[in-house]
Amino acid sequence: MSDGTLEAAQAALAAEHAAVYGYGVAGGRVAAARRAEATAAHHAHRARRDALARTVRDLGGEPVASDAAYALPFAVPDSAAAVRLAAVLEDRVANVYSDLVRAADGELRRSAADALREAAVRAVRWRGSGVPFPGLAERAGTKTATDTKTEAGAAH
Repeated sequence: MSDGTLEAAQAALAAEHAAVYGYGVAGGRVAAARRAEATAAHHAHRARRDALARTVRDLGGEPVASDAAYALPFAVPDSAAAVRLAAVLEDRVANVYSDLVRAADGELRRSAADALREAAVRAVRWRGSGVPFPGLAERAGTKTATDTKTEAGAAH
């Protein structure tokens, strides 16, 4: 596999770290009726994060570490903001998995495509609507994986 694959896997890992953190915030503020959904998403992102750390090692890299905290895109004072945050987190994760799908092949590509699909489905559930091409920022009007990676590093 290429350096591009390792770089894309590292970006996906960084996004998963940020998603785990973000769901910690969202889960604490989301309404009780949606708390199980937030918990399930948190667990799914933790599992993907752990799998990506192994993948990065298998590709010969040192997995990017999680930051102690991440800058959120907006204040999350209530349940409505928590729901919006969850949708943003899923969009950002889908973006980086789109990059990994393009960079990888074989089982890693299949796993990245599954992760992209899962993030897109969760985003639809949180937002109540979808985007035409989940994970393709230039189509959806969302940030690119590079933007997400830069923002994840900005919390330092």
